[in-house]
Amino acid sequence: MTDAWFEEQLHRHLRLRLKIDNVLHRQTTDCQDLIVFENREFGRVLALDGVIQTTEADEFFYHEMLIHPPVFAHGDVKNILIIGGGDGGALEEALKHPIEKATMVEIDPTVIAISKKYLPAISAGAFENPRTEILIQDGTEFVAKTEARFDVIVVDSTDPIGPAAVLFQKEFYANCKRCLTENGILVTQSGVPFLQGEEARLVHGHLHALFPDHGFYVVPVPTYSGGFMTLGWGSLTNKNRSVAKARIEDRYASSGIATRYYNPDIHLAAFALPNYIRELMG
Repeated sequence: MTDAWFEEQLHRHLRLRLKIDNVLHRQTTDCQDLIVFENREFGRVLALDGVIQTTEADEFFYHEMLIHPPVFAHGDVKNILIIGGGDGGALEEALKHPIEKATMVEIDPTVIAISKKYLPAISAGAFENPRTEILIQDGTEFVAKTEARFDVIVVDSTDPIGPAAVLFQKEFYANCKRCLTENGILVTQSGVPFLQGEEARLVHGHLHALFPDHGFYVVPVPTYSGGFMTLGWGSLTNKNRSVAKARIEDRYASSGIATRYYNPDIHLAAFALPNYIRELMG
């Protein structure tokens, strides 16, 4: 046991502190500072560059909402691309669907290795699934050069500091658009707008310029301070967001997927945005 505390310093005038009951691993990788520690309330916690990325206790909020809304809205996803997401949580949710292939592009192999060793419950064997392809490279370079096309692209990045900063540029989103199939959907982590309004405004500006159907949907994640997190949505057609509730319910029931946060009611409600987020979108 220890009396140490982890203090997240992502926000200038706010601090989130979690008690460190036990440090499992800490190192500076080629890309970032990494720590995995145990906390009595949240279980095992992964933080990068001093910012909490995921915890065993609340990862389901975020990872379920990254994956299930676009996949159930699309209705026929065969290939999905995950950029980032080295903890494997988004990958694990994606593989619950009968997709043909999930491609993960992660810049830091250490995040994958450490997550597999210390946070295996989050990925639940997803890295070893035969439908998984892991590529260790820069996500911006991948989408700029690949000839592959994807039904859903999910950008599961850290905040726009350090190695993830390039994942918030318009050129990157334009290349993601190029890599989508005709009915494709892009979903991207877009920050907590109550505290990161500029990040949300930046993302929405890029999506607005590039996609016929664009916007945000929201999810509350307990360890992401400041209320709702926004997930950016960009689609080449507006029919993905206009799928009838009865069809979403049928797809969800037929899938047999067990979820803890996502359900068809949440699917529809998540696109209803508070006014303070609408104001950021202009």
